[in-house]
Amino acid sequence: MQSNFSTLDWMIFASYFLLLILTSVLLSQTKIKTSREYFTGANSMPMFAVAISVLATSQSAATFLGGPEYSYKHDLTFLGFYVSAFLAVIFVAKVLVPKFYEVNAITVYEYLEHRYGETSKRYAGIMFLVGRLFASGARLYIGALAISMILFSDILATHIAISIAILMIGALAYTYFGGVKSVIFSDIIQAITYVGAGVAVLIYLYYTLNTDFSTIITTLSVENKLKLVDFSFSGGFTIWTLLTGWFLLNIAAYGLDQDMTQRVLTCKNKKEGEKSLIYAIVFTIPVALLFLLIGLLLYIFYQHPEISNVSSACVDQNIDGQSVKIFMLYILNEMPEGLRGLVTVGAIAAALSSTNSVLSAMSSVAVEDIYRPWLAKKGQSEEHFLKVSRVMVLVFALLLSIMGMVSFYWQQYTELPLLNFALGVMAFAYASLLGVYAAAIFTNRGDETTVLWALIGGFLTVFFLQPYIIGSIIDFKVDFSIMMIVGTLVSFLIMMLGEAKKDV
Repeated sequence: MQSNFSTLDWMIFASYFLLLILTSVLLSQTKIKTSREYFTGANSMPMFAVAISVLATSQSAATFLGGPEYSYKHDLTFLGFYVSAFLAVIFVAKVLVPKFYEVNAITVYEYLEHRYGETSKRYAGIMFLVGRLFASGARLYIGALAISMILFSDILATHIAISIAILMIGALAYTYFGGVKSVIFSDIIQAITYVGAGVAVLIYLYYTLNTDFSTIITTLSVENKLKLVDFSFSGGFTIWTLLTGWFLLNIAAYGLDQDMTQRVLTCKNKKEGEKSLIYAIVFTIPVALLFLLIGLLLYIFYQHPEISNVSSACVDQNIDGQSVKIFMLYILNEMPEGLRGLVTVGAIAAALSSTNSVLSAMSSVAVEDIYRPWLAKKGQSEEHFLKVSRVMVLVFALLLSIMGMVSFYWQQYTELPLLNFALGVMAFAYASLLGVYAAAIFTNRGDETTVLWALIGGFLTVFFLQPYIIGSIIDFKVDFSIMMIVGTLVSFLIMMLGEAKKDV
């Protein structure tokens, strides 16, 4: 298939990449002397810049396309996920962030070294790296999938590889030279780009429906598409799951995942770090609502042609046998030239903001939690550690690219749910980390041995409760919220088997 890109689309696409090149050159001019500066920006980052960076990191191509998909098929209850995240962020800001600043941490796992010893930090770091490799590799694949469909109108292996290369080169342009400081400022550019693209689509979609606002609201209301809170016990995003399992997941995502929390550790002090997190989630809620509203208008567009006055819209949600999100379908078939190019760079920006941050985060954990204390020779200079930090950025760029292609081939040629596993693997790690940190912060129990077994125990508990594991044994489906609760509890109970320390 040929690309639907017009000359105007390609001009917008080229302009965006010219902007990436220019800003990456400017942001890489900062002289960096130590790995701490490389990973924390010398604790000099402005609070609002960090907040926008956290917002950008929490978004990806999956959320760019997944938000409209959810409201198109369901309602607005997904917004509750971000309300749950707001409550979780308050906890992280008031409980976890002060602990990290207390030990002058570069990575969040250094707190475990303070509590239990150096080996504990290494165990948690390895857990993070394995989980992030799978999860971010899969997210990279989803981003590449979207870009390949838009640019080439297909998902051939070569085009997926080109799309992965586009994302990775863009991420490396910022991360390799400028470190986390460059990542944070680039995230501001990416956030403005994809939010701007979303706003442009919402406005265009609304005016092309050729009907009045009250008719749209009445139709959506009658069909229960405007529901915000679900009080049922059906799982998903009900009020009960949002206040339990999803709440726990958000604590882990914003407070125990170096990919997200690294930005918070670049602030001048703990107060600034706390504020950056709270502002980040306050900014995120309207962005999430923006993409949910796009999904509702797409529902009117495709499901109510008598209202939208559109009778010839394409409704085939498959390309080369691959299921296509409804927003992607609209981009491919209904969007005019110019706007298609803008939305393409919006999708790239969403994918890029999550890719450049993970390179910095994985490198920081590999160097500060594993290489420096365990593998480095004594007396190595800071210049050496800075060089190793940049080498690790390249290593993880390669590994994530490989994982992205593995996800593609696995999705194409097998029926095993590797992609589901890869996207959910950080949640497996989250349950483990939640149990360990709960014990570290709120009790005086645990040691290096129980940290290891708690990490393994929590991970395996969530893994065995997956539908493709427990579902193959008995006809029973465990809700994700329950998985998080049980996994966290198992990890915490294993920590309680450790010795009590009087000085904690």
